[in-house]
Amino acid sequence: MRMTFERMADRRPVETLVERDDGVVYAMRAAGGGPDLPHDLVHALVELELGVSDGIWGAVADGVVWGSMRHVSGRRPPHAAERSARLQKERGDRIMAAEHLADVVRRLSRGEPVPGDAVSRYPRETLERAATALTAAEARWAALAPGERWVLSWPGSTPGRSRGARGPRGRR
Repeated sequence: MRMTFERMADRRPVETLVERDDGVVYAMRAAGGGPDLPHDLVHALVELELGVSDGIWGAVADGVVWGSMRHVSGRRPPHAAERSARLQKERGDRIMAAEHLADVVRRLSRGEPVPGDAVSRYPRETLERAATALTAAEARWAALAPGERWVLSWPGSTPGRSRGARGPRGRR
């Protein structure tokens, strides 16, 4: 799966282009814009950094379609809506854990206090490394000009695509 985040000039909602491996393309609208990392990009970076395969973006790769997603192109598989609902229900706890994890890493990256028991699955050092990576990503994102894009590939995606962050890309 490929995710394309476009840098906006102001605080307008960001639309992320999501190209799943099954050929279906969605536009996903979320908070963000300006020099701050969009919320969905924070999730993608944290989940990639920590190897979270069953969080927000892993769910999208597996067929979840959130309410903020709009179908752009490609033929949706039969029973796609039912599959999405089932996956959301089955993975609800893991998705919420990924939401919490991204929040913890974001807080650490900003130097905000985080309770010691906030996340027990990951050692504090691992979370600190993810926070450092997120801080670096924030600087790279802020350096993009409005209209420039940052493309990420989700692990297990189409052969030939790289794993993880591919970095900023120019205008298309």
